Amino acid sequence: MSGREWIRADRPGPGAAPGTDGGLLLVGPEGGATAALGPRDRALAAELGGGVLAAAGVGPGDRAAVALSAEGDQTGALVAEAAAAAGAQAAVVGPRGRMRLHAALEAMGATVLVATPCGAADLLSRLHLEFQADPLDLGLRRILLAGEVASDGVRRRLAAEFGAEVVDLFTDPLLQVPVAHRPDGAAGLEPARPGTLGLAPLDADTVAEPPYPAGTAEIVTLPHWHSSLGGAVVRTGFTARPRDGARAVPAPTGTVGDRVLVRGRWLPLPRLERELARVDGVGAWELRVSRPGTLDLAELRVAFSRSSLIGDRMWTSRIEQALASFSPVRIAVAVEEEARDEGGAGRLTDERGHHQARERDGARARAG
Repeated sequence: MSGREWIRADRPGPGAAPGTDGGLLLVGPEGGATAALGPRDRALAAELGGGVLAAAGVGPGDRAAVALSAEGDQTGALVAEAAAAAGAQAAVVGPRGRMRLHAALEAMGATVLVATPCGAADLLSRLHLEFQADPLDLGLRRILLAGEVASDGVRRRLAAEFGAEVVDLFTDPLLQVPVAHRPDGAAGLEPARPGTLGLAPLDADTVAEPPYPAGTAEIVTLPHWHSSLGGAVVRTGFTARPRDGARAVPAPTGTVGDRVLVRGRWLPLPRLERELARVDGVGAWELRVSRPGTLDLAELRVAFSRSSLIGDRMWTSRIEQALASFSPVRIAVAVEEEARDEGGAGRLTDERGHHQARERDGARARAG
């Protein structure tokens, strides 16, 4: 794979601009364009994604509700286009508000739900606790899980409660296009086309060839269909642990890099650092990500360097506003009761055990 351009989805750079014919810009949480789909790229993306969803069992007669975000990165919109290309009727209903989602599923007569694992699990919980409704009454025959690390327990519960087939859907986190799926019970992901999905060592820019050795590796995509990224390899930030001798890329089991995955959205840690560095008096901070129930919870714990700032609501508001300026998810702010000055140093604590390290060498050492 020498001579290929290696791109990190967590550090995508300025992104490729569409040609003179116009196109779709994909914008990350920081506000910059991360990639682009010109008219031909968009048509090929729909064809590629449509093949993935068709292989996942979506087709004519289906009505697909896509409960994924369509902000900036356009994930939900591109998945809906893929469903339409597979022959289904599709709508982007968004990830927020289970009451709204429930109403949309009923109004559409949806047969397919595309959601994050946590989003689908939260809908199930609320159907029982708040709506006192039987999940089987919705009539879903297929649930496609995308955008998060899913546990086998969640898959089994969703399948049993909804009476639906549960399928993993893997989307390229740079281009937001579905590129592979994993049928229920399958050993690994099945790419739309040969050569579009692979594994790479955490510490070397080389695409591994199957059979894969056991251990932690990073899932990579090879978007050879894209007009300007055809010669690139994209490090997705998702990690997987193939069994020794496996020939298929496994479903993700963790993440690595400068972004942490929260509620199916990528939160950029360098931007978090920059925003907090602009707030005078932040002595130290810790971003904690947990999953106390069905959904992820992000909390920023801040230690001020001066005791006079503790309890100052204006200073806390400055931090909340700084987070809101870029974060794709809500981050709660908690202020420590004692002043502490560590020069603004910060750390990430992932209580879910998903994010292994910011630097890939560190993730390799941890995995080894």
